[in-house]
Amino acid sequence: MSVAIVTGSAGLIGSEAAGFFAELGMDVVGIDNDMRSYFFGEEASTEWNRERLEREHPGYQHHHLDVRDVGKLAEVFQRYGRDVGLVIHAAAQPSHDWAAREPLTDFAVNATGTLNLLELARRHCPDARFVFTSTNKVYGDRPNQLPLVERETRWEIDPAHPWQEGIPEEMPIDRSTHSLFGVSKLAADLAVQEYGRYFGMPTVCFRGGCLTGPHHSGAALHGFLAYLMKCTLTGTPYRVLGYGGKQVRDNIHSSDLVAAFYAFYLDPDPGAVYNIGGGRESHCSMREAIDCCQEITGRELRWEYVDEQRLGDHIWYVSDLSAFRARYPEWRITRRVPEILREIHETGAARWSR
Repeated sequence: MSVAIVTGSAGLIGSEAAGFFAELGMDVVGIDNDMRSYFFGEEASTEWNRERLEREHPGYQHHHLDVRDVGKLAEVFQRYGRDVGLVIHAAAQPSHDWAAREPLTDFAVNATGTLNLLELARRHCPDARFVFTSTNKVYGDRPNQLPLVERETRWEIDPAHPWQEGIPEEMPIDRSTHSLFGVSKLAADLAVQEYGRYFGMPTVCFRGGCLTGPHHSGAALHGFLAYLMKCTLTGTPYRVLGYGGKQVRDNIHSSDLVAAFYAFYLDPDPGAVYNIGGGRESHCSMREAIDCCQEITGRELRWEYVDEQRLGDHIWYVSDLSAFRARYPEWRITRRVPEILREIHETGAARWSR
């Protein structure tokens, strides 16, 4: 089983995973049709990243396919069959706000696309590890019900609360506002769990915080740190929405997330669910991220504050990583927010100037 199928292979996580497993000697079959440019415009196109993958990894095989097209996907799975040892499903419509524009597209890509892949894996390679990039939006705005305290540059959870180190997988998913994006991803998340529990397939859901890194095609509606750095460097105006600009997110580098995928690949736990992000080691508020971008670039960001938060948005979200660390104690966070932003700056400057 030496074949890895990676969907969203030209995106942030897909490209990181494709490169990582190609370096391990696996035959990587990438599936990506640059839907990101449809969602967010030409500036968010991932074509540059596909070209980089093909240039750096000659064994990488790219298929320009849509995850909604089950017939074309079936041809790929039929071709490789039980040689497939790993499926990483990173293709998605990823924006909280965009989903409300085209709910049918959002649900078809996120939920139906996931079901297509699960069923094809069950038919053709049921022993392949199936890794799904889920999201913290499956919890809706329930995190906002935590006791939060406003500080000078950020919101924080009450230090006396038992979840002070982060939000665990035990947080309820019901009776909250998810956004339509959160709903479609939750449907996919539950399907991935069910194929693990009902059919015994080695599936896992990684409920990510902010996923980031130098290969992100950041846009206004998605890609927080990458787009913020791009705006700071290019002089593009940036809008901060609600909560005083003090909303907090944990941020995980794409390579650290793929290292978590690899840990699961080596030692699967069928039907598993893990919250994954930067945790307490790598997190920041919007204001803190702006300050960091300005310090790195030596430029002042042109930003305005709009006192109107997004519906269902999180005020404070930090992932509790203890469940994953207990299962895979060798895994580590290797990069924190300032290091991540410096890397985004170093790799993005030349591309953005073009």
